[in-house]
Amino acid sequence: MCRPSATLAVWSSAWLNGAAASDDVLDALQVWGEAHDFVAADAAAAEAFDLPLAFNRAATPVQLLLALRSQGAKSMQLVLPVPGDVRGLGGGGPFAEAALRTGEAVVLPDLGYGVVPEAIAEGLMRWTVYSVPMPGVLEYRPLGEAEHGLTDAIRASAGALQALDVASERPGVRAELSARLRAATDAPWPAGMPSRALRVLQRSQEIAAILAIAESDDPGGALSSSAALRRAEALRPLTEAVRNARCAAINEAVRVFAEQADRHP
Repeated sequence: MCRPSATLAVWSSAWLNGAAASDDVLDALQVWGEAHDFVAADAAAAEAFDLPLAFNRAATPVQLLLALRSQGAKSMQLVLPVPGDVRGLGGGGPFAEAALRTGEAVVLPDLGYGVVPEAIAEGLMRWTVYSVPMPGVLEYRPLGEAEHGLTDAIRASAGALQALDVASERPGVRAELSARLRAATDAPWPAGMPSRALRVLQRSQEIAAILAIAESDDPGGALSSSAALRRAEALRPLTEAVRNARCAAINEAVRVFAEQADRHP
């Protein structure tokens, strides 16, 4: 499935650049929870975005959007960090720790801030804005390259699993895959979302569902620890390719909305 950070990055970028209404942004966020509140992790972020500090009464999504506009936000980047790959986080610190804990964040590299979502109760998503003194900038990755990366990773992982003899047919796997895809959160996207970005996101979702089945294909814990480790290593390139493709697709959409605004002042 997609991520809350992806929804915020694309829809707020569309709003900032005149391609969506604020109500559209709020409706899109509803996919992830009935209520969303925003707080600041530090005094600098609180002052810049006119947000309350954590543990005080939180602000609304509209307040964040207005703060993004008043701050002149131009670029946003989705990051999906994991241990060993912290690109875009700008080194250590509270923001990097929070982003690693949740596995996602939105970086505002031109402003020096980052936003991390976290589900804190059923139906409630809290977004925390952090100061990032030295925000990292992700290297631009063309969507074509991300698509090729997915294809190459599929080939490599399939061959490795076959060689390790840990890939096996199991009854009902197609039905299970269909069920996982139906259950995945279907986040809406703004009008004008690049078609190629949508295609890459859809393919990434399908592959992620296949990965989930492959990772759970161990009835009764029958795999030895060494076999499970070999399986994880075989699937790692595909997992990384899915993360890279999702980031590339979302960041390409953000770039396109910004360019559309530049062409139509």
